[in-house]
Amino acid sequence: MSLRGRGATVVTGVVAAPAVPEPGGFEALVLPHFDAAYNLGRWLMQDAALAEDVVQEAMLRAFAHFASYRGGDARAWLLRIVRNVAYTALAARRRGATTSLDAGAGPDGDGEAPALQVPDPADDPETRLARREALAGLDRALAALPVELRECLVLRELEELSYRQVAQVTGVPVGTVMSRLWRARRALLQAQAEGGTG
Repeated sequence: MSLRGRGATVVTGVVAAPAVPEPGGFEALVLPHFDAAYNLGRWLMQDAALAEDVVQEAMLRAFAHFASYRGGDARAWLLRIVRNVAYTALAARRRGATTSLDAGAGPDGDGEAPALQVPDPADDPETRLARREALAGLDRALAALPVELRECLVLRELEELSYRQVAQVTGVPVGTVMSRLWRARRALLQAQAEGGTG
């Protein structure tokens, strides 16, 4: 007895994985947006290890609830799940005040992995220092933004979502997205003018 359903073949109670992903299945619609999910998780959590946990949980939830996906923009659908999981993790972190075990993993205690500390051979030390200070200032300015402003900025500028997609992910009207983006950009410009970003 053989039945076909949802891309797998069932033979007397045994399920065999499909050889090719379904055109409208999870692998084809959701997995291409994994990098965008991680980027959003990384910016919201501000910790690579926590972002990995958040994205893993979000992907599991997306997979488990894929049957309820009703079409539309799969990227926005997945990023909405990542956002919700990240907010839940942030709330739990605030309640429990946990600290990452990976903090300060670099040799100089800056939390950056040693593999990421390789200098660019094309730059002289002064240029490297200026670039490093500018990036550190930008990171500080982004981290100082309230999470609702930071998420809109990351989704729009780094993930290149449309205003409507950002609104769909964040669950707020397009006008609110525009307002949050304006406030976030203004705060970054103000931080730069005050010398916070180099």
